[in-house]
Amino acid sequence: MSRADLARQQAELLQALLADGPAPSGFDTSRLRVEAQVLRRKHGRVLAYQRPELAEELGERFGPLFAEFNASRPKRDTERSGAYADAFVEWLIAGGHLPKPKRGLRARLRRR
Repeated sequence: MSRADLARQQAELLQALLADGPAPSGFDTSRLRVEAQVLRRKHGRVLAYQRPELAEELGERFGPLFAEFNASRPKRDTERSGAYADAFVEWLIAGGHLPKPKRGLRARLRRR
């Protein structure tokens, strides 16, 4: 197998896991969906760990809102967790789930 073939197969697998792409040849679709759900939940836990003030602010709404965000905007394979967290904060603000913050609050919610 060439490097190009391997890279293509890896890209297909990541697309299936991160963005609901089709299951690559040789993978069980139902098992792949389970793994994708586990990975999405993990992204949510990492985000809550990185932004505890955000998780606290949203409370019980955090999980469902993150799931909605992740369904429409999955994490890219090359994207850093901090950038993904920033995108979630912007999505929350744009959707009216969080008030538009004053300068100080925005700086605390978005860390770079």
